[in-house]
Amino acid sequence: MRVRTRIRGLKLALRGAIAALTGAALVGSLAGCGTSSAGHVTLDFFQFKAEATTQFDNLTHQFEREHPNITVNINNSANAQTDLRTRFVKNRVPDVITFNGDISFGQFAAAGMFHDFTNDPIVKKLNPGMVRTARNLVQTTDPAKKRLYGLPFAGNASGYIYNKKLFRKVGLDPQNPPRTWSEFVAAMNRFKKAGINPVQATLADSWTAQAPLDSFAGTLVPPSEYTRLKEKKTNFKQIWTPSSQRFVQLMKMSTATKGVTYQQGTQLFAQGKAAIIPLGTYAIPQIRMIDKNMDLGFAQLPATDNPSQQQLVSGDDVMLTMGANTRHPKEAMEFIRFLMQKKNLEQYAREQSAITPLKETYMGDPAEKTIMRFFKSSHLVDFADHYIPSSIPLGGYLQTLAESGNVPRFINQMQTEWDKVEARDFSQL
Repeated sequence: MRVRTRIRGLKLALRGAIAALTGAALVGSLAGCGTSSAGHVTLDFFQFKAEATTQFDNLTHQFEREHPNITVNINNSANAQTDLRTRFVKNRVPDVITFNGDISFGQFAAAGMFHDFTNDPIVKKLNPGMVRTARNLVQTTDPAKKRLYGLPFAGNASGYIYNKKLFRKVGLDPQNPPRTWSEFVAAMNRFKKAGINPVQATLADSWTAQAPLDSFAGTLVPPSEYTRLKEKKTNFKQIWTPSSQRFVQLMKMSTATKGVTYQQGTQLFAQGKAAIIPLGTYAIPQIRMIDKNMDLGFAQLPATDNPSQQQLVSGDDVMLTMGANTRHPKEAMEFIRFLMQKKNLEQYAREQSAITPLKETYMGDPAEKTIMRFFKSSHLVDFADHYIPSSIPLGGYLQTLAESGNVPRFINQMQTEWDKVEARDFSQL
């Protein structure tokens, strides 16, 4: 009930502010920022992906050449969550939007800020698992309201990147990485016996600690449990204890210094100093900057000894949507359909080592081919941290957990902070 009330409060706060500014009816008050003059339309494009700025610039210029009656103004944001929230309140809703598929996207969607693509024909061309992830993001406990308020544009995956050369060195088949937890542990022990650091940790940057927890929780915690958590029908002790224990075990496998930064860790890995690095596909470009020809693989991080239970954590890294009441729906949709063309999706995937959202899945980097089976079978789940409010310092708590191994304390910290957020949000309404 609190979640429904909080979402309703967000709707009222955002829409009320917009209505006060415009003096118009509620629905009409959410008009987009695009302008038009004598048949020429200018779209406002809100773009959050800093590392893809040049690529979106190029795609936009290509679209403008093909559509001379449409100009697209790109607004690249360094702080997308804050900037987009501010624009909603100030009645400056962008026409077209890219945003990370996380809890903030789900809150905005539940508040009615985005266009509903649920029945759009393009959905039939998309990977069902990635569509399901996008729908599950919507922050509501009512299943009927978990609709598709954005199109997955690019995906990524959480697991581990591995050095195929080192796999072969200890007698492991790099084309068939471990599919169970026991097989994974045995493989890491092989590296340890051979004098090779099994796991390169990067705990100086707290966010990197979330990656392996996400991987374990993806298999061990069904997405429905986070709805039950909001409804107080379960708690962190019940849903996260096994994943936290796996996290501690993984960190103990490292035989080198764990307190290095993301940049240092990827450099060490690229230099052949570790067998695996438990990060997502997003780290592949960083490694290839150091050694572009490194023989890499990417694998799902198993959490149980039942191969059929394994789920790949794959987030909708970039969601593409438009304002719910843009003044230029036809032109905004033209731009969206252009961006969603197969050739453009695959070009983006190649440059960003991303994964396309189409049923005919394309992996942007050859290292990712070992996870294709999860996309073909739609054994995909979202990142666990996408269900956690950003105000909870999850990464910092995991840093402490990796050092102390104290799972009960970590669980208590998470429950305490979760309860504070719930109480604070409820009391402000």
